[in-house]
Amino acid sequence: MSTAKVTKATLEQRVRDLVAGTQKHSPNGSLTFGGATYTAAALVQELQSLADALAAADAAKASWQDALKNAATVRAKVVPVMQAYRTWLVATNGNAPSTLADYGLTPRKSATPLTSAQKVAKAAKAEATRKARGTMGKKQKKDVKGTVPTTAPVASPTGSQTGASPVAAGTPRTQ
Repeated sequence: MSTAKVTKATLEQRVRDLVAGTQKHSPNGSLTFGGATYTAAALVQELQSLADALAAADAAKASWQDALKNAATVRAKVVPVMQAYRTWLVATNGNAPSTLADYGLTPRKSATPLTSAQKVAKAAKAEATRKARGTMGKKQKKDVKGTVPTTAPVASPTGSQTGASPVAAGTPRTQ
């Protein structure tokens, strides 16, 4: 017996084949296997219950996927409205934290002013970054002018060689 994984489609096909074979060859006998005795009708009913369960699982999965698509569609429509409404509520009731709390919102925190030491550190860091990157302002860029270095044209040697190899034809080259 193989140890390959049985897929759902394979299992459904096996159930259909077993039901069809049982109905064709054992329509009214009793079968004993696996320590139990089954009538053909009871065995077909048992097999059919597995087929029904697999079909119900497929239907539930399709329903679940439809519900996910519906939720994504509704979310795409409602989230922008919700964000705009929250923004409007904060703008309208910004100074009333108790009113905002009724909506489950908190007022925005205002930026704390920097201390003088933090301002100095911020300016030093910005200057160091500009220096490291070589960035310049408008006025500094205006003063920078590019120069093209002059190079003497390369003189070609005078000769009548047309690119032919000095090696005679048929002689192998060695490198």
